[in-house]
Order: sequence, then structure tokens, then C-alpha cells
Amino acid sequence: MSSKLKNFSLIGLGLIAGIAGSMQFDALAQKNVGSPLPIEELRQLADVFGLIKSDYVEVVEDKKLLTEAISGMVASLDPHSDYLDKKAFKELRESTQGKFVGLGIEVGMEDGYVKVIAPIEDSPAYKAGLKAGDLITRLDTTPVKGLTLDEAVKRMRGEPNTKITLTVARKDEDKPLLITITRQEIKVQSVKGKIIEPGYGWVRVSQFQEPTVEDLSKKITALYAMEPNMKGLVLDLRNDPGGVLPGAIGVSAAFLPKDVAVVSTNGQIADSKATYLARKDFYATRVGGDPLARLPEAVKKVKMVVLVNSGSASASEIVAGALQDYKRATVMGMQTFGKGSVQTIRQISADTAVKLTTARYYTPNGRSIQARGIVPDLLVDEYADGDGMNGMRVREADLQKHLSNDKDKEADAGANIVDELEEQKRISALEKKRKPLEYGSKEDFQLAQALNHLKGQPVQLSKSAKIENKKETTINSNETNGEKK
Repeated sequence: MSSKLKNFSLIGLGLIAGIAGSMQFDALAQKNVGSPLPIEELRQLADVFGLIKSDYVEVVEDKKLLTEAISGMVASLDPHSDYLDKKAFKELRESTQGKFVGLGIEVGMEDGYVKVIAPIEDSPAYKAGLKAGDLITRLDTTPVKGLTLDEAVKRMRGEPNTKITLTVARKDEDKPLLITITRQEIKVQSVKGKIIEPGYGWVRVSQFQEPTVEDLSKKITALYAMEPNMKGLVLDLRNDPGGVLPGAIGVSAAFLPKDVAVVSTNGQIADSKATYLARKDFYATRVGGDPLARLPEAVKKVKMVVLVNSGSASASEIVAGALQDYKRATVMGMQTFGKGSVQTIRQISADTAVKLTTARYYTPNGRSIQARGIVPDLLVDEYADGDGMNGMRVREADLQKHLSNDKDKEADAGANIVDELEEQKRISALEKKRKPLEYGSKEDFQLAQALNHLKGQPVQLSKSAKIENKKETTINSNETNGEKK
């Protein structure tokens, strides 16, 4: 897996990481730091500030110097802490409501170019044909080489209905592709679902937003109206980058007994030490009734599979970890991203804020998600003939300055259950033949294996995974899901 992919961003989300954190919003409180200020170091900072003001080749505004100093200080901590200027803070607040302006792609940097990690479903980039693995070499007439990721992202953002032409280098294409995309206000539909065959339902959560819990409740209720005798349900969290914490708690609570622990956090300050329960006051974001109250009782006991992959991060890992710990569902797919840290938004002025990592997340059984992720109960490749791009994707443990896993030091080595070298040999040949995968379609191999499991039929396990305890390539899934007692 390439170590050159340093950072992620969603085009149009500004400084929100593409692997979006499960975020909490708080006003900045005056806190006693507990130790005297380092006078000598602060004096050095003032000296450098004065030196730039007096000797730099051009005049630099005080505000720019101080803003960049704050930004650099926060960004040096870990990949998910950021200073949010006025524009970035506005975009963050909009994104949690399920809308933002941009192209709709998750990107990283590789060899000086912008690399497409994944297009967001139904976004302008998705509809224009951008694919995972594409390298963006020019933005209109501006070469990408020499730009930072943040500078490239800012150029790709813009006003709704304006166009940008991307020059794209794609594997197995002899010439660069010119792809023109119109920027749009993207309203992400966070919950989709359907009856995939009689007796079996599929619900997909693509991102955790403020309306997600209510939307999930409506979708599941509608599915049960169509199929009252549901035999099995698939909860699809693949490529779900996370989002707001109440969404993760509410989605978990939809399937778990009331008041059980869903996730806990631990950090330096008292506010960061908490346990979040499957209870209305932990997930209801609006004053009023319980958005899960209308759910049919049967949803608490229906046999379940949770689908995850390397793009499942943060809030989606909280849900998968909770349902796995309580043995409420079988987790299937590939190892998740490993984004197990809490980002708290501390507002420092009317229109600026700091997004600061304040704690780690732990599953109900006390497992740390950070830099490790959730390892599925059943490892299943994305395609029948291999893992696709999952094995090639960067994970949390590969990011520079990532927060360590305090309970599993081996995770910090970038532990990945996919045999990367073997996958790299296979992928270039296989990807030529593959069409973009539509989740929930008849061509969705992992979904087909989930259905097999729900029916007690053999499941084709991963051909490329390295597992300590060797398993057979198929299993007969006769066990039913149960609750933890």
C-alpha cells in the first residue's frame, strides 16, 4: 500500500476529512491548562514573527502570519485536527446537514498529483465518470504538480453551476482524459433501501448526518410494510466515511436492546470520558419524540449482516463494532479504515473554530478502533475474483502522525489483513474488465454472499486475506444471530 497518500479531503467539504470524523460541536471553554506557559518558546515565536515582519522579501499581514501559525500548530497533532477558517467552518456545518457544494470526490495526494480515492455516489464526479485510482494532473490549465492538497482542493471547489475541466491520467489509457464537471450543491441521500428478494431487505447508510436516524427509521418501516415477514436484513456501510456521533448511536440503537452501551470514549479531560447508550437522549438531535419509536419490533431480532470495507470509517466502525460485540449481526467484507478518534469542534470566534482530536473510541467490549478498525467475522472480497481496490486503499495506520492504538500496538504498523503485494499483481489486470460497482445491484458480489449467509448457504471467503487461523474457502452458515447476554 502506498505511503505517499498523506491526507484526504472531500471536494466541497473543505477541511473535513474524507474519512469524516464522528464529530461533536462545543463552544470553546476557558480551561486551566494545569502548567505555566513556556515563556522561552513563546519568546522565540515572537522573535520569528518580528523577523518575518522586518526582513521578509514582501510585506506580510499580521493576520495571515497568526492564522497560519495556529493552523500549523493544530495540523501538526494528527491527520484529523484542523483550524477551520470562516469558509471551512461554514462548509463543515452544512455538510453535517447533508449538503455541500463541490464535485463529490474523496482524494489524496500521490507523487505530486491528486489521486481519486472514490467518487461519492450520485455526485457530479460520479456521473462524469471519474474512477477510483484516477490521477488528476491539471485543474483547468493549472498543473497540479507543485500544489499542496489543500490548494488543489480549493481550486476544485467553487460556486454552484460553474465548470472545471480535469486532466486525468488513468491506468490502461494511452492518452490523458479531459473531463469537464459542473460544480453542484450536493445533497447526499444518506439512507437507501429496498427488498432485494422476497423475505430479505437491504439498507444502505452512505454517510452519518443529522437526518440519518429519522431517515433510517422511515426506510426500515417502509420495507417492513412491503415485507412484514422479513427473514433477513443487510445493513450496508461500505465506503461510509462517518459523520456525526448521534447518527452512529441511533443506527446502532435501531437494532440493539434499549439502554445498552454503544460506544465509549476516553481522553485527557473529564468531558472526553463518556459512555453512550442506545437511548433517545443520546441520538435524538431534535426536540420531540423518539425517531426510532415507529420501528417494528421485529427489527430487533431479524437476522442481520453488516457489510463493511476499507472505506468504512469512524461512525460506521462504531456501528459495526457495537453490533459485532453484542453478536447482533455478522460483520462481513474487508477490514475497515481504523478511524477511531473523536473530533470536537471548539468555536473560537463567531465564524472560526478548531477541530481537535479529544478522545479515542472503544467498542462495548473495550476494543480500541483507532488505527486497527473492525475485522469482519467473515472476510469476503469485493468481487468473486478478488478484492478490487480495497487492498490498495490507505488506512488510518498509514497516515503520517496518526494517533496510536492504546490497546493494540501492532495496529500502528499499518496492520492490514489483505496480502497487498499479491493484490497489486492482480488488480491492474482485473480492473480493465470491471464496470463500476453499484451497491445493491445484481452484480454486487458481497451482497450476494451476505444473502447466502442469511439463508444458511455457503459463503465464498476472501482469497487474498492473511488470517492467523486458517479457514476453509467456504463455510456453511447455519448459526443464527443472537444478542449478548
